[in-house]
Amino acid sequence: MASMRDIQRRKTSVQSTGQITKAMKLVSTVKLQKAKERAENARPYFKGMLQTVHSILARTGEIKHPYLQGVEGTKKAVIVISSNRGLAGGYNSNITKLLLNQENFGKEDTVLYTIGKKAKELLERKGYVTKKDFPDVIEDPMYSDAMEICREVLEDYANGEIGEIYLAYTEFRNTVSHIPTLVKMLPVSKEDVQPEEQQEENVKFIPMNFETDEAEMLDLLIPKYISSLIYGGLMQAVASENGARMTAMDSATSNAEEMIADLSLKYNRARQSSITQELTEIIAGAEAIS
Repeated sequence: MASMRDIQRRKTSVQSTGQITKAMKLVSTVKLQKAKERAENARPYFKGMLQTVHSILARTGEIKHPYLQGVEGTKKAVIVISSNRGLAGGYNSNITKLLLNQENFGKEDTVLYTIGKKAKELLERKGYVTKKDFPDVIEDPMYSDAMEICREVLEDYANGEIGEIYLAYTEFRNTVSHIPTLVKMLPVSKEDVQPEEQQEENVKFIPMNFETDEAEMLDLLIPKYISSLIYGGLMQAVASENGARMTAMDSATSNAEEMIADLSLKYNRARQSSITQELTEIIAGAEAIS
């Protein structure tokens, strides 16, 4: 049995850890409320832009444009959103596993545009190459950050360095439900239109007229589309990170409390055993003298 001093030292250590995890839970709870509100406010625009582009494509003929055709034989680009810090349960590992489990995203034909350090570190250990890194964006994401990332990625797309663009982020459902999600952003095609995003049959096939040239319209619309998807992904990811960290710290605090209770019981037993032994020795000594 461990000595009383060892048990007390261990108990003190666990109490300190419990205080830290409890404080981190409270901080994450406050951040989650703000992040959740921002995510909910951004979601209508996020989904509205997606449905708008898909609706336009569903009603138009075969438009020839680089944003719709893609480039054969070039690499896939994945914008991966993770966090800069750990202690968030499986948040970072889940978004990494999402990419690793995709059959067509091998390390030879995929390049990464990482937001947050954790996914970058985990995926680079697996052999993936990071083309550009944006570690500071995840701390306080703004729409201007999404526009800058969009500009960088579309520039590489226009230069033929990449032929497809995907977004990997964690969708926030509620405090305990966070879904790793992979979305194809470019090239956009009619095949990407989901049934629930299509209009009624009497509206879906109405031809669409453009007041400006079709290519010019896409040049204006697609960057806004990509920026809105990235910004929406950032908002969802921040809320998911704080929700995951709050849940993880709550679990860690509960575990610490259970360990403290167990160590207190062991300490009392050791103390009782020590007192009993001292009394036995005193009685034995008194009997030996008499």
